Amino acid sequence: MSYEAALKEYSRFEFDDGRYTRTVYRRGQGPGVIVMHEIPGLHPLVIRFADRVAAAGMTVFLPHLFGEAGRRVSLPYVAKEMFKNVCIRREFRAWATDQSSPIVDWLRALSRKVHAECGGRGVGAVGMCFTGNFALAMMTEPAVVAPVLSQPSLPLGIGAARKAALGVSAEEIACAKRRFVEEDLSMIGLRFYGDPFVSDERFANYKKTFGDRFEAIEIDAKDGLTVQGTPPHSVLTVSLRDDDPEGPTKRAERRVIEFFKQRVGAV
Repeated sequence: MSYEAALKEYSRFEFDDGRYTRTVYRRGQGPGVIVMHEIPGLHPLVIRFADRVAAAGMTVFLPHLFGEAGRRVSLPYVAKEMFKNVCIRREFRAWATDQSSPIVDWLRALSRKVHAECGGRGVGAVGMCFTGNFALAMMTEPAVVAPVLSQPSLPLGIGAARKAALGVSAEEIACAKRRFVEEDLSMIGLRFYGDPFVSDERFANYKKTFGDRFEAIEIDAKDGLTVQGTPPHSVLTVSLRDDDPEGPTKRAERRVIEFFKQRVGAV
């Protein structure tokens, strides 16, 4: 069954970096922003967020990394994709505390293409959940100037070290810190308080490592949308309260889009 009707306003192309080939969906005009979807896949609420980025005057790129493009979220679908990506697929490192996933090299190559085609000051990148820390790891690519980490959930697992780990290499951290200072850049991290996949320890580590270059947007769980009995997790998508335009999740959404506009030169 095809679910791609949700992407009918998007053009698509295949991008090959010499190691991986993935479909990428594109919409809009202006400087580029790469939106990396969460588990279970490129679902309609990720597409809704991307639509809003495009409406704000940017070209949005949606790489299809796993799952079925356009398929709605359900608990069985989430469980299936979690198993496949954690246990089977080699382009993701769900357990590594100090290494980024191999697919990040493909995303860096995509960033170069996006900047070359769309211009502007650089490229924005937002990762969500399973892809959350990818935006930080992508900072080794000079084209990336606006990283956003929404509920960054890797590495998975229990224990103090894993809860605090950022899931990127020491070299990637050092590069990001240097660029933040030399180019006057910064990043945003988002989460709900109490989210078991995004611990207090992890956000404390981001704050300790990057200081005031890390803008933390932390939201009380009562202000997020609960779906199918699961607590709020996905700040910009599933748990976003569209029915509360002045609430914390909508303010977070507006802040992220404004951050992209400022950093990539869309204002």
